[in-house]
Amino acid sequence: MSPFENGLTPKLKPLAPRRTTVMSVLDVGTNKIVCLIARLRPLEGADLLPGRSHQAQILGIGHQRSRGLKSGAVVDMEAAEQAIRHAVDAAERMAGVRVDSVIVNISCGRVASEHYSATVEVGGHQVCDLDIHRVLDAGASHSVRDGRAVLHSLPIGHMLDGVGGISDPRGMLGRQLGVDMHVVTAESTPAKNLMLAIERCHLHVEAMVATPYAAGLSALVDDETEMGVTLIDMGAGTTSVAVFANRAFVHADSLPVGGAHVTTDVARGLSTKLSEAERLKVLYGATIASPSDDRETIAVPPVGDEQGDGIHHVPRSRLVRIIRPRIEEILEMVRDRLRGSGAWAEAGRRVVLTGGACQLTGTVELARKILDRQVRIGRPLGIAGMPEAAKGPPFATAAGLLVYPQIAGVEHFEPQVRTRAQATGTDGYFGRVGRWLKHSF
Repeated sequence: MSPFENGLTPKLKPLAPRRTTVMSVLDVGTNKIVCLIARLRPLEGADLLPGRSHQAQILGIGHQRSRGLKSGAVVDMEAAEQAIRHAVDAAERMAGVRVDSVIVNISCGRVASEHYSATVEVGGHQVCDLDIHRVLDAGASHSVRDGRAVLHSLPIGHMLDGVGGISDPRGMLGRQLGVDMHVVTAESTPAKNLMLAIERCHLHVEAMVATPYAAGLSALVDDETEMGVTLIDMGAGTTSVAVFANRAFVHADSLPVGGAHVTTDVARGLSTKLSEAERLKVLYGATIASPSDDRETIAVPPVGDEQGDGIHHVPRSRLVRIIRPRIEEILEMVRDRLRGSGAWAEAGRRVVLTGGACQLTGTVELARKILDRQVRIGRPLGIAGMPEAAKGPPFATAAGLLVYPQIAGVEHFEPQVRTRAQATGTDGYFGRVGRWLKHSF
């Protein structure tokens, strides 16, 4: 049965904490497709990073210009399949391994948040793993609207007899255990088509991860997620948002506008080809004017001029005047959506920008002005062996997909125990040894 038939995307089982494994991930975007193959090696003691159990060592990387995708959604199945094949093939040849399955990001389908609460009776006993499973299962079982698929079901807080703010209720006494759940959903049709394009490459999709969640896993530091932070991933076709507070992912949103729309604005405003507009944006683009912009000129080849005879020169200030309104619009839309959702209060005073579109000169300063927050550029953290060219904000999502398997267990509600005796560890020495072997190896 297809995982979408019951409204759920594929779920990844937790990594064994003491096992080294090789993982493959696929970042499918409007502008680029990136495949990373990495060895995840267990960390111990002082080497343990916040929220991470393994160290990722890059073995192979494949990078390919996107084809057949618009705003992260598949619009040409054949072209998208070929682009994915080329990216995966390049990573396989570099790593010397064959890829059979991947973890993939998703930014299409209007990623959004829903919140649910659930309670179960504990009966005055100590809370055990079985009780945790029961309440998580109850929280995750809420029906999702037709046409939506569940990407993540994340517990963001527990309550015991009405007392909230409990991070781990195991071993505590109470009569009623509650949980607040953050459920991230996306439109099922774009998600199905993305999954189909990958499966046509003879690859199994192990999990689908919301793009801003993945970017946050790689680019945020522990103190930011504790105090509250907003991550804005400014991609080519979409701008997606994740809010983290109290070390939990508490809100997601997305807008169907991004860096590709800036390129289109430049092409129209300067009457040039899209490829030339992208080049001019990257080389000379900015969101804040400088005193020299009126004196500095840039060469713009017009549409249809193959010989280069009709090149005209415009002041750089004109390019800035085209780019700035679109970036302002994106940031203002993010601000207004956060305020309307109620997540603005949880978002704290910090904003982290990732994605290729955030690299335009002056974007950080413009974001500070519009969002009234401290703003920094986010880059992949804690990934060994990343090529120098892949250490910037455009690769934060791909790197975060390698972090996701290390925390995927919080979404995996398959019970490890069946009875309260087993859950409290009173089922004997051999039962405990058996569970230790299962969990460790």
